[in-house]
Amino acid sequence: MNYLELSLALRKYKIYIFTLEDVKNLLPGEKAKAIKNNLIRWLGKGYFVRLKRDLYEVAEQSSGLKIPDLYIANRLYEPSYVSLETALSIYSIIPDVAAGVTSVTTRPTRAFKNKYGPFFYRTCKKKAFTGYRIIVWEGFKVSIADKEKALVDFLYYHPKSRSLDFDEERLNKMILKKIDWKKAFKYATLFNHKTIEALKKCKGYVKC
Repeated sequence: MNYLELSLALRKYKIYIFTLEDVKNLLPGEKAKAIKNNLIRWLGKGYFVRLKRDLYEVAEQSSGLKIPDLYIANRLYEPSYVSLETALSIYSIIPDVAAGVTSVTTRPTRAFKNKYGPFFYRTCKKKAFTGYRIIVWEGFKVSIADKEKALVDFLYYHPKSRSLDFDEERLNKMILKKIDWKKAFKYATLFNHKTIEALKKCKGYVKC
């Protein structure tokens, strides 16, 4: 395997972020050890960038392609979906937040930092790992919580959920009035009583 062969295979299938397993699938005749050794050498030459252990990015993207951080978040720690403050900000339920993407995963809570910025992951039970959909974000498919699940996730993980000051959080009442509250309470039951009570208070705050 040479660099040109791998580069052409990645471009052919529009793979911009990849793992060792991805390379093995693209070039099934290559041995894993040889792939690892070549990747280490090409990282040193600046052909690829390591985003974390066994996750790489092509250093020079074609036509000035910019990979969105939401897509990076999905690939960085799988399975996961964008939620919490990041999703609420995207839906304009809360004002813009600081740099960093917040996600939910079934894996242990983790945090990563690379050239795209910080990424935060909160763990949840498998039964609560739902309420997300795939959208096209800046040309890439991204898994993100729907409005109702993003709100419920936010209430569940908030350290002050029992005494949350909704005015301080600057929640957008106009948008929240239009969400599917029945769906939101269904999601809340996947967590615990504290989350249900916090959601009730939130609904009362919105006055709907």
